[in-house]
Amino acid sequence: MKWRFHPAARFGDFADAWSALHGAGPASPLLHADFVRALLAAFGDGAQLACCEQDGATMAMALLERSGGGAWRSFQPAQAPVGLWLARPGVALPALMAALVRDLPGCALLAGISQLDPMLDPRPADGPCLQTLDYIDTARITMDGAFDAYWAARGKNLRSNLKKQRARLEREGIATHCETLTAPQDMAAAVNDYAALESGGWKGRDATAVRAGDAQARFYTLLLEAFARRGAAKVYRYRFDDQVVAMDLCVESSDCIVVLKTAYDESVPAHYSPALLMREEECRALFDEGRLRRIEFYGRVMEWHRRWTDEVRCLYHLNYYRWPLLQHLHALGRRRAAKDKAGPRSQPTME
Repeated sequence: MKWRFHPAARFGDFADAWSALHGAGPASPLLHADFVRALLAAFGDGAQLACCEQDGATMAMALLERSGGGAWRSFQPAQAPVGLWLARPGVALPALMAALVRDLPGCALLAGISQLDPMLDPRPADGPCLQTLDYIDTARITMDGAFDAYWAARGKNLRSNLKKQRARLEREGIATHCETLTAPQDMAAAVNDYAALESGGWKGRDATAVRAGDAQARFYTLLLEAFARRGAAKVYRYRFDDQVVAMDLCVESSDCIVVLKTAYDESVPAHYSPALLMREEECRALFDEGRLRRIEFYGRVMEWHRRWTDEVRCLYHLNYYRWPLLQHLHALGRRRAAKDKAGPRSQPTME
């Protein structure tokens, strides 16, 4: 088992091998070659493509970058919800990581793959050189059966509140409309509309919003156009009359749809909850269509997620150390840092 490394700019030369690995596994849209190409085009300076082969067969591939101090980590822009790692089903993850640390340039001490999904890469047991760490809990909706049955199983407060909001909008003469955009030629304008929504809210004030013409906007435009050419992109645009009040940017695979980004107009009174009204209509349409099996959110679980689903799982990070002593020393350092952060414990009092 041997790993070889290439500048990520050469990804196109290896895209067929990446696609073959992707198709052999769960085939998440977040690991499709189109997703990788868009990430690299917008954010890929300095990344390396790692390819593992055995007896002429590709066993695994990953996008990596140096993180200093003899360590390497997965290339992980904020726009990538899961680690850019693919392995042939049935190949042991510890064996792949042991070979990776051995073959990385410069006598690597540690290789880390972040944000792994146990549904795509089952979480291995910790070992002398291998350690996994919880990352975040994330949610999904399994679309099994009819929407009405799913909706009846939601909490009474959610169903009642959205029903009241729709009645209030009707009384006030405000018409709602949910558009579904799927054509490649519509994606650039859709991303600009999304950027206007997000930059007008708290993310705009924090300078983290997608803004028209920036690297994030370029990434989402490239991504959605590429997926749309395969019939695998959806942008939901929700309107109150002619005003765009909420949007979702989504990509699909053969069995799931991933909600990558959600934004809403924060100037709209909170009691209207435009994003939740949009999501109810989205879910009904997806259930009724019956083509996909899951709606994936991938962000950190929020209170509103738990009103829509009980399905939560934990994403994880994986570290593989060159020698067991390094893992031991690293663990001691983390415990000491956590203790220092917590501060001294107060002494008990006697009464």
